[in-house]
Amino acid sequence: MISLFRRSLTARTVFATVFLSALALVTLGGFLSYSLANGFYQSRLSQVLFETERAVSSVQNTVAAASLTDETALQTLINSVVPSLEITDGAATRQVALLRSPGQPQLQLFQSPISIDLDLATIPEELRQEVRQSQSVLSYTPVAIFRDGVSIPGITVGAPLTIPLAGDFELYLVFDLSPEQQSLELVQNALAIAGIIMIGMIAAVSYLVTRSLVRPVEEAAEAAQSLSAGMLDRRLPEKGEDSIAQLAKSFNKMAGSLQQQIQQLDQLSRMQRRFVSDVSHELRTPLTTIKLAGEVIFGNREKLDPALSRSAELMQNQIERFEKLLADLLEISRYDAGAVTPELETQDLNAVVGAAIASIEPLARSKSTEIKIALPPGAVEAEIDGKRIERLLRNLLSNAVEHGEGKPITVRVGQNDQAVAVCVSDEGVGMSRAQLERVFDRFWRADPARQRSVGGTGLGLAISKEDATLHRGWLQVWSKPDSGTSFRLTLPRQRGSVIANSPIALPPEGVEK
Repeated sequence: MISLFRRSLTARTVFATVFLSALALVTLGGFLSYSLANGFYQSRLSQVLFETERAVSSVQNTVAAASLTDETALQTLINSVVPSLEITDGAATRQVALLRSPGQPQLQLFQSPISIDLDLATIPEELRQEVRQSQSVLSYTPVAIFRDGVSIPGITVGAPLTIPLAGDFELYLVFDLSPEQQSLELVQNALAIAGIIMIGMIAAVSYLVTRSLVRPVEEAAEAAQSLSAGMLDRRLPEKGEDSIAQLAKSFNKMAGSLQQQIQQLDQLSRMQRRFVSDVSHELRTPLTTIKLAGEVIFGNREKLDPALSRSAELMQNQIERFEKLLADLLEISRYDAGAVTPELETQDLNAVVGAAIASIEPLARSKSTEIKIALPPGAVEAEIDGKRIERLLRNLLSNAVEHGEGKPITVRVGQNDQAVAVCVSDEGVGMSRAQLERVFDRFWRADPARQRSVGGTGLGLAISKEDATLHRGWLQVWSKPDSGTSFRLTLPRQRGSVIANSPIALPPEGVEK
């Protein structure tokens, strides 16, 4: 449900509309229910007070008009008058009780008449005290009447009476409000059913309206995703002249312009890649001829005078550099064309690292640079293209030697369940943040004026990055000015697997951050 709300704008809108509408309907229904209940109660209360007032007057007048000479005549009169005030037929009942006020002289034969089914608990003591102090004013209180184990609302009304020969009495009428309660429940049930139907209708209308507004937005989002996935011919339907139609027109115009620009850039990129590839291939033949002639001249340099001998050495170095540049250009053009396929096989990464270090040791000795090795015990096996990984490591090592300023270089190898890693760290000049952002760019150098012993082409790290990506691995760098640089290569143990984390921290432990 939570994921649906996160993904669906329609679901969130419909839910919010239904929730707020339900809250409003509940509030309105509660107010109407309260108003109706109060109206029923006040209307019935007015009627009850009127009936009680008539009953009290009737009893008072009847007693006053009668000629009472003894208790027997009084009891006979009261027994005939008070029960006549009861109502036992129909839904609404009225029960009566004539109670003698405390402190009156006792009568030997007189008994207070009370309705048979009347529960004296419906006449609270607080009400009796109020009646005795009211001085002919009606007093009332709401009560609960229990009938067949069910509580129903009622009203008890009391008034003081003075009866000759008997003294002060209290007349109480207990009214049943079950008809009013039934009417209120009927109205409340109708309101609840109407509210549920209304919520359903609001939900349906909200869904239809929301879908009509959200569908174009969803189509625009899907079209945008299609464009980002490379489907540049995706367009939105243009209907009408409203804001949605204007959005569709603007989107289609933008998509068309974007498609045209991307096609132009793609065509230009293909032309550039083809130019690099063609030039590299075309230069290989004359370069081979130049190299053969240069090797002949370089081999006989001892027969030449010193100036010509020095020129032969310089020419040989530049020919070798030119040959390496052509090889790198051909390699990068194959990557651009997507024509590179790794030859993966299970190998010991320690052996590949050892081969790379052995090939770079002459350069390290010439720079008086010590190479330290930290290998885990046992073999570190992974499915890799050994030649490409060795070339990658040679490039990292040569860069570390060139920029390490003669300080030690540390090579660390690590492994975990999913991946293997190699980290090459130097303690040289390091790089700034701006330089780190461009370290893998083609033909970029941190210091173009710096002389390199191995004659770099500016493509080494770019090709190394492509080699790491070809293995579905990572090639990452950490550097800090005057603190050195660390390159970390992380590769999956098996082809197609996903790397969760690298076995070696970056920067490695012991490197000053």
